[in-house]
Amino acid sequence: MAVYSMTGYASASNGAGSSVTGTPAMTLEMRSVNSRFLDLVFRLPDELRGMEAVLRETLAGGLRRGKVDVRLSTQATADAAWPEPTPEQLNRLAALEGRVQSWLPQATGLTVNEALHWCRNTEATPSADDAQVLALARECLDGLRAARAREGERLVAMLLERVARLRDLAATAEPLVPAVVARQLERFTQRWREALQAAGAGASVSEEAVRERALAEAAAYALRIDVAEELDRLRAHLDEVTRLLERGGEVGKRLDFLIQELLREANTLGSKAAALELTQVAVDMKVAIEQMREQVQNLE
Repeated sequence: MAVYSMTGYASASNGAGSSVTGTPAMTLEMRSVNSRFLDLVFRLPDELRGMEAVLRETLAGGLRRGKVDVRLSTQATADAAWPEPTPEQLNRLAALEGRVQSWLPQATGLTVNEALHWCRNTEATPSADDAQVLALARECLDGLRAARAREGERLVAMLLERVARLRDLAATAEPLVPAVVARQLERFTQRWREALQAAGAGASVSEEAVRERALAEAAAYALRIDVAEELDRLRAHLDEVTRLLERGGEVGKRLDFLIQELLREANTLGSKAAALELTQVAVDMKVAIEQMREQVQNLE
């Protein structure tokens, strides 16, 4: 199943319309960006506002999340731009002109251009067939879903790349803790020796006692900086992210939750870092996770 982005664009048109049926040329455009829910915004001509409910139902059947801007524009055909006046229109216009001039003798007569404008404005607006509008909406919706699927495929590839990066960083961090503990053990041992010599008690304390004390301090230190649990949880979250991306469908909200969990583990790792190497690993992890968060917010 595909993973869909919430970003996309598509358009559909019925060509030049038809002067025979009175159907105007129509162009339908859909633009979508990310949003927590499905937010449909329609910009329709006045004569087609009655189609909003049907269009909303059609789009809701194919989209789950995102702010979608739907714009339908119409243009009358060239033949319908200046319709030929009918006798009824001209008779009515002549009657109206005579009535006005009987009350206002100074009023000037109508020009041909004014008469044509009046006849065009009183002509019924070419009507768009509802079935044709709906067909355009379905065609445009298919195009938008295809565009969002292509963008989703690109985002999945990027997210899987970041998952691999985080796995590498976790593998790098794992052997650093024993090395840090070993360095601390040597440091504790050296400090104990220096402290005993400064106090003049170096001869009365055996090397074994110094070593045992240093081992106890190193063991307590190792417990404080142990990140094995954090790394295990981070790997488990990465496994779930990979599973969701491979399964596809509506994964945006679940991935957003997992990103928060990944960031929590990286922050804990950073707070426990007692060496520059671990600190750098934690920083690199947080950078990769933030990059994932930005892209996950675009997924449906």
